[in-house]
Amino acid sequence: MTEDELLERITVNPDIFGGKPIIRGMRIAVEHVLGMLVAGDTPERLLQEYPMLEPNDIQACLAYAHRSVSGEQVHERIAGAGMS
Repeated sequence: MTEDELLERITVNPDIFGGKPIIRGMRIAVEHVLGMLVAGDTPERLLQEYPMLEPNDIQACLAYAHRSVSGEQVHERIAGAGMS
């Protein structure tokens, strides 16, 4: 999957977590997944704890973080795409 295809898994819904980026419309925030990875959890542990997650969802969170720190306004792009 390309980085752009991964980012399609990230959505923004103003009714869920105040419009924070989430994974595939579920109530799992990108920041939560990233925080778990930073805390030392492995992708395998995340997949065990959240069986609805797929490996590409974790990659999508990493792609989101990469684009964000690269200076791209990825949040606004995703929010705009979700409103069409």
